[in-house]
Amino acid sequence: MWKRKELKLKARDVVRKNYWTAIVVCFIIAFLTGEFGTSIIGVLQGEDTVDPLYVLHNEKITNNKTSDEQKIEEEKQKVEIIEKKIEENLNNLNDTQLKVAQAIESNLNNLTKTQKYVFKIWDAIQSFNINQIGFGIGFSITAFLTFAFTVFVADPLIVGGKRYFLKARKDNSTKIGEMGEVFRNSNWLNVALIMFLRNIFNFLWYLTIIGGVIKTYEYKMIPYILAENPKIKIKEAFKLSKQMMKTNKWRTFVLDLSFILWNLASVFTFGLVNILYANPYKSATFAELYMVLRNQAIKDNYKYCEQLNDKTI
Repeated sequence: MWKRKELKLKARDVVRKNYWTAIVVCFIIAFLTGEFGTSIIGVLQGEDTVDPLYVLHNEKITNNKTSDEQKIEEEKQKVEIIEKKIEENLNNLNDTQLKVAQAIESNLNNLTKTQKYVFKIWDAIQSFNINQIGFGIGFSITAFLTFAFTVFVADPLIVGGKRYFLKARKDNSTKIGEMGEVFRNSNWLNVALIMFLRNIFNFLWYLTIIGGVIKTYEYKMIPYILAENPKIKIKEAFKLSKQMMKTNKWRTFVLDLSFILWNLASVFTFGLVNILYANPYKSATFAELYMVLRNQAIKDNYKYCEQLNDKTI
């Protein structure tokens, strides 16, 4: 039975021995994938694209008269009422409560960040519905570019980051280039496909509210499994992650929550704490968790455990 303190103790040692390369790896991942927050993907999509009514209360769009002007105005009024209630609730919070709310919101956004291009597609559909062809085409192009970048660059890069931290556990001279291993030959497309399916399944499960949270943790080991064996088959990766997380979802959720103070510290320092320490610390901790679950899987002879055969980690 693994313990959070033990995982974190080992993680701190890994970060200490690989400090600068770990920071660079996490910075690259944060900037290009949004794994830890703001990213190119986020810039492409824009903050409001996670709101299905984005095009309905975007002034640049709704200022133009359409045949559905009355309907649009009604929807805008509904949105304004909701936003007013949210604003009133936020105004009633003290500074500490507001920071906590911001940290929680950031964590929730991170859970669904890889599916945000879906909302850009929704923006496009809404634009076409209100006869804003130009905006519709623009949103469609942006959705396609974001989708391609996410699937073929961002997701494999996330897996590459997991591989770096798995290797850094044993080798203090692990190079940043280790991240590129998943992009070699046929590895790249297989990793991209499995990560894409994981994200789609997560998104669909989030439509059931609580199911999305459960499945997020059930699939949590998939990037690490791919980092160890990028050639693994789809069925094997999902099955292994499910088995490894079967009795560990709640404890892993609590492990996530144990970093809440680091998240708050990052909010107060405008992300500096994350860049200089928290992101590598979290990454190293979950790499340690994977190794515990992975070794248990081999010991208990889980189905497909023979696919976990990288001797270098």
